[in-house]
Amino acid sequence: MFAAERRQLILEMVRANGAVSLRELARVVQTSEVTVRRDVRALEAEGLLDRRHGGAVLPGGFTRESGFPQKSHLATAEKTAIADLAANFVEEGEAIVVGAGTTTQELARRLARVPGLTVVTNSLLVAQALAHANRVEVVMTGGTLRGSNYALVGSGAEQSLQGLRVSRAFLSGSGLTAERGLSTSNMLSASVDRALVQAAAEVVVLADHTKLGTDTMFQTVPTDVITRLVTDEPPAHDDRAATELQALADQGVQIAVAGTGASGNSGTAGGEGTPARQQRRDVPLPGPRRGQVPGAGSPLRQAAVLGEQSPGGERARVADLRRR
Repeated sequence: MFAAERRQLILEMVRANGAVSLRELARVVQTSEVTVRRDVRALEAEGLLDRRHGGAVLPGGFTRESGFPQKSHLATAEKTAIADLAANFVEEGEAIVVGAGTTTQELARRLARVPGLTVVTNSLLVAQALAHANRVEVVMTGGTLRGSNYALVGSGAEQSLQGLRVSRAFLSGSGLTAERGLSTSNMLSASVDRALVQAAAEVVVLADHTKLGTDTMFQTVPTDVITRLVTDEPPAHDDRAATELQALADQGVQIAVAGTGASGNSGTAGGEGTPARQQRRDVPLPGPRRGQVPGAGSPLRQAAVLGEQSPGGERARVADLRRR
């Protein structure tokens, strides 16, 4: 396929889906991700699409937000790995809040196995994932339904959260930077997320590497409020995402990294007794501010403990990295 044909097909896919990962583009046009990345750069230079870490989206800058169908097809393997790891931070009998998003929806599917759990959410998708979990109580906020992400927003949602107190909030968003923290493209969603944060003692952000270094219009969670970031390991070529992880860590955010097997530097550690390996780069990250795993000891031991507790006996390669 000639370059012009490839780029036309890439553009058609992005226009049809709103957002497409580089991996999916490479599969459809039957070439390497390196070639696709070069094509995406060329199309961006013409103003026909915008690059994102790990993918391409329709142009629109800070104010554009992809709908649920588009988001659900972007970084799916990474979101699954993040959800697997994040579920380890939830204990029996806890009360938590879970915000809207495709990654939090994946987390909710795993929380159905946690007995005695109470989940407060403004997401219809999260509630649906937990609807048949006999041992989990689901509490939904009020509010107005926002169809693009199946979330309840507005003053009704915010008022229903007043006076609420839970142990942890699990949130996602459109972008994450060390400078501004978590952000989203929609004002109503941002306002509800801020109310969710106010109800929680700790804040856990779930964000795949494609969101690292991306800044969008409305700030939801400032960096100094984020307790922990659960993410996947950036590809070897993605220096921007790795740099952003370092900057977040320097500001006191605990980093937990789940391997997906999507690149040569990530994967699932196999076999009993296999130690959790540190992130691809030797990044000194800070000590815990809140919510350290009880009785886990050192940070690398915490990672090993989490690996041992992974569902189905799978041992995710996890790093809970800290500053020297």
